[in-house]
Amino acid sequence: MKKANQTRPGRSRTGVRAVMTGQVGVEKKPFLERVAQIARRHGHEVAVCHVGDMMYAEAPDVVPGRILDLPRARLDALRRSVFKDILRIAERADHVLVNTHATFRWRHGLFPAFDHDQMRDLDADLYFTLVDSVDAVHQRLARDHVLEHSLKDILVWREEEVLTTEVLSRILRGHGHHYVIARGHEADTAEMVYRLMFEPQLRKVYPSYPMTHVMDLPAVQAEIAEFRRILGEHFITFDPSDLDEKRLLIEAGNATGRGDRTFTVEVLGQPMEFSVIEVSSVANDIDGQIYARDFKLIDQSDLIVSYIPELPNGKPSLSSGVERELQHAFESTKEVYVVWKARSEPSPFVTRTATRVFRSLREAFEHFQSRGYVRDFQLRLDEVTAG
Repeated sequence: MKKANQTRPGRSRTGVRAVMTGQVGVEKKPFLERVAQIARRHGHEVAVCHVGDMMYAEAPDVVPGRILDLPRARLDALRRSVFKDILRIAERADHVLVNTHATFRWRHGLFPAFDHDQMRDLDADLYFTLVDSVDAVHQRLARDHVLEHSLKDILVWREEEVLTTEVLSRILRGHGHHYVIARGHEADTAEMVYRLMFEPQLRKVYPSYPMTHVMDLPAVQAEIAEFRRILGEHFITFDPSDLDEKRLLIEAGNATGRGDRTFTVEVLGQPMEFSVIEVSSVANDIDGQIYARDFKLIDQSDLIVSYIPELPNGKPSLSSGVERELQHAFESTKEVYVVWKARSEPSPFVTRTATRVFRSLREAFEHFQSRGYVRDFQLRLDEVTAG
């Protein structure tokens, strides 16, 4: 099997080096092991280096979970020693994945979890930040960690990881080497990270579609689900619904209407209680991060494909969110494709921002095939409603 070649001018090595950051509670370790397993099935050996585990192994006197309580001088020296080992591993390995944090916010305040000179020596090709919904992170922290936190803390930590990693990647590698990865369905997301590492020729797509407007329309939801599935088979897709936090705000609103102070939702298969007051207090933060994250997902894509289904009344299900995504993609000079399923004609606000408008997903994929974006594509008649 042909090895991935990520060599840039002035660098003799081949192979892929990648760094994944993420806040405590997103469980990067099992996720990266899954990525390595997928790579192994495709003939690529990936060395996975977990900085935290390696630090504890080098400091057996430190009680598990207490390493951040060390004096900064020892903590920094320990991290540098471990990263020297990682650099030696990277020189020998075909490919390497480094699991680390970008920042820590602890009793020392906010401080970096890396050293710039060692990151420069690693010279990673790709930087990922793994994110998950605030309720999922909260559940894992309550289950696995003795760590006082609020929902606000989780949102702040996530934002700090994303921003710091993006700034680091831009300084060391320039534009376009940092990706925000939402966990979503773990197997699919791990496959996506594998593709970003070893199949860089695949186009990266942001699938755009209505969400809130179709919550009570199962037939339309099924149609959109098929659109997302098929798109994911042929492209690397950054799907906005892989991280769903809006449901917390909806449930908090419903609880307020009932006069309840708390509400319970299922998180990672377990019931979990939330305070209406606490969720309401971070509503602006959640909405703001959804807005910023969706635009980031568009920015890290090559093109956007928007699916506009027809509602039972014959009108198009075109939300303000989808319109804003189309406008942002257009202004970011991305290719903008719209699959317009409604019988009515699309408005100029759609056609003026679209590279092409199609009447069916089949028509869209025929175009993608003609452009060389997909190969050997055959869409069965039963795969998408009305072809």
